[in-house]
Amino acid sequence: MRVLGIETTCDETAAAIVEVTRSGEAKILSNEVLSQIAAHAAFGGVVPEIAARAHVEAIDRIVGSAFERAGLKPADIDAVAAAAGPGLVGGVMVGLTTGKAIALVTGKPFIAINHLEAHALTARLTDDLAFPYLLLLVSGGHTQLLAVRGVGDYLKLGGTIDDAVGEAFDKIAKMLGLAYPGGPSVEREAEKGDPERFDFPRPMSGRPNPDFSLSGLKTAVRLVAERIAPLSDRDVADLCASFQAAVVDVLVDRTRAGLRACRAAGITPSALVVAGGVAANQPIRRGLTRLATEAGLPMVAPPVALCGDNGAMIAWAGLERLRLGLIDDMSAVARPRWPLDELRPQDLTPQDFKTPQDFKTRQDAKAGE
Repeated sequence: MRVLGIETTCDETAAAIVEVTRSGEAKILSNEVLSQIAAHAAFGGVVPEIAARAHVEAIDRIVGSAFERAGLKPADIDAVAAAAGPGLVGGVMVGLTTGKAIALVTGKPFIAINHLEAHALTARLTDDLAFPYLLLLVSGGHTQLLAVRGVGDYLKLGGTIDDAVGEAFDKIAKMLGLAYPGGPSVEREAEKGDPERFDFPRPMSGRPNPDFSLSGLKTAVRLVAERIAPLSDRDVADLCASFQAAVVDVLVDRTRAGLRACRAAGITPSALVVAGGVAANQPIRRGLTRLATEAGLPMVAPPVALCGDNGAMIAWAGLERLRLGLIDDMSAVARPRWPLDELRPQDLTPQDFKTPQDFKTRQDAKAGE
């Protein structure tokens, strides 16, 4: 079973083909990603209009490269999956339209993928992880703790009340004159700095509800930077190191609260998983690994290449849904906002049916009621 996955929700144009063999082994046959970082660097962030145009210019070439790299033709795949949101709607429409066109031409099923679900399920592609598990989803636009109970079955335990983690990294980088994207730049500077020089706050630490807040931390960094300006190279490195140390402490503390909330909900997680672009940050991985060890759980993080937006995660989410008969028609629309808890089919449980087709038949019947 092979699925083409297309991702265009932000500033990466990506396409991939993922296969599940008869023995159940998952293989990434191709994973083509074209970054737009250079196009947006001058603006210190993603410009939606520029991103959409770049997707239009690149999408055919990237999809073609995915087929070429896999040694396959469009007729060789079993379904087409495309990210339908959440994201920048202009870019989402490019990938979604392309996916629908390929599905129509080849006569293959089409699957509209929630970009966040793709991140949430990547651990099952890379580590064959069993449900349920606790997921810390950290990216430029999202910071959430979720109990992942099954495909399309997510319980949100907590989230940010202001900035996402990746957004905070980007803003600190811009404040300190570092290159875009901010996450890798801050991490590189932090390696050279003293994480104990500045005692920044750890917002919401110790609170029982597993929510996040980073705006106060960001403001604290700005106030210190303004007070000691002009900044030397050492000042910048120490600011980055102290900021990053605070972020790690916050994520660990809030995830610890998420573990308690998960168990209080009657869910025993098989693992602690971190996913999303910020999951590539090594100090964050190390902090979460320590927490997982403390909790007696494995800590699972995708390879760095699969942390950022990519087509393989979309293709894998498509495979997960295809195996359950969860396919879509051509009426699927681009969605700038799409909470994960809207995905669960009402009153339908795939485990209640013997085959994916049984589940799809029941879905169609419910839709017609």
